[in-house]
Amino acid sequence: MNDKTAAVNAPALFTLTTGPVNCYPEVLSALGKPVFYDYDPSFMAYYEKVMKKLAVALGTTDVPIVLQGEPVLGLEAAAYSLVAPQDTVLNLASGVYGAGYGEWLKPRAGVFHEIRVAYNDVVDPVAVDEFLTNHPEVGLVAVCHHDTPSGTINPIREIGEVVRKHGALYVVDSVSAWAGVEVDVEACCIDLLVTGPNKCLGCPPALSILTVSERAWAKMAANPAAPRASILSILDWKDAWRATEGFPFTPSVSEIYGLEAGIDRYLSEGPANVWARHAKTAEAMRAGVKAMGLELWAAREEIASPTCTTIKLPDGVDETELRNLMKVRYGVVISSGRAETFNKLVRVGHMGPTAFPLYTVLALTALGGAMGELLGKPLDIGAAVAAAEAVMRG
Repeated sequence: MNDKTAAVNAPALFTLTTGPVNCYPEVLSALGKPVFYDYDPSFMAYYEKVMKKLAVALGTTDVPIVLQGEPVLGLEAAAYSLVAPQDTVLNLASGVYGAGYGEWLKPRAGVFHEIRVAYNDVVDPVAVDEFLTNHPEVGLVAVCHHDTPSGTINPIREIGEVVRKHGALYVVDSVSAWAGVEVDVEACCIDLLVTGPNKCLGCPPALSILTVSERAWAKMAANPAAPRASILSILDWKDAWRATEGFPFTPSVSEIYGLEAGIDRYLSEGPANVWARHAKTAEAMRAGVKAMGLELWAAREEIASPTCTTIKLPDGVDETELRNLMKVRYGVVISSGRAETFNKLVRVGHMGPTAFPLYTVLALTALGGAMGELLGKPLDIGAAVAAAEAVMRG
């Protein structure tokens, strides 16, 4: 049996990826509830209740929008809805996903600009300020909060303050950060936030969550290029949360049940406690990685994500061989890099159910064992586990 066949047949005992992630038990249970007719008054009232509860989880006064597809739908819908042919836009790219968003913005804008930094770094708010000072015609700025293929966190609050000072709209992709770190929509001056329940909230990938400011609603309403009567339409869902309004098309009924279960768990534990749990898990993982002699991908530890740890691959180690070996030997599944970061790093996710520090022991043991086998020399797994455990005690 070759390595690829063995990896296919080996059970995934522990999925420690950056998404999809394991669901919380409460979410899995909720997904099995009976599916109601979407125009049943009971379901319409229930949907309104869940949307209001979601606003509490997001910390917003306005009720958010839920689009019926995983967050890529929300991201593309935002680009189509907010950008008009006469607009000048600025995309901030610190990784594969941030740069990729520019490919949706560029064809829709009259003028497209981009600030791109090394994919192990983050965007400097000072550079954004200088650019906007020199280009006052920019009407929209977009950034990826946590560029998952790099495992780095952009300073969205500081960038948002700069963007607001210059009067532009601010779009933030926080799909793999929200619910794992604090995202204060109003303090960050975010006009349109795109996230989802399928990462740190511990739900399956099926819904997009959007918060939309009054400025963003006005821009969409005035934009003749904004989709209407379309799967990409945000405008169509503006009032769909109200029990009296109905839906543009059939909502994902079971996924709404799962969303509520994820929200309830998040609010019950307490958002600040959830953020601290994610941060502690990532800190323990980083400590263990360094203790066994491996190198973090992020240029500086202070920009490393609390929801994902990226580990630089030593010369001669193939990421597919490493990940396959981790699954076959240990039953542990982690994520690869993407595009420019593929075969340069591997990623361990700390999202939702796996954002508990003890999971780092599994990840470090499997990573160290498989990496040592491929390098032909043992790594100090004991030191790695000890370092992680010291963080847990601290």
